[in-house]
Amino acid sequence: MQRKRQALLLLLALALLAGVFALYTRPDFLLQLSNQIWACF
Repeated sequence: MQRKRQALLLLLALALLAGVFALYTRPDFLLQLSNQIWACF
């Protein structure tokens, strides 16, 4: 049971990293996100 949980956590972490990498390949999204964050200040 412990091994399945570790495998699931590893899979979730890899999916999260892949998602972040996919967003970094789209500079227009990052620019929009940074503008929205900057607008909060």
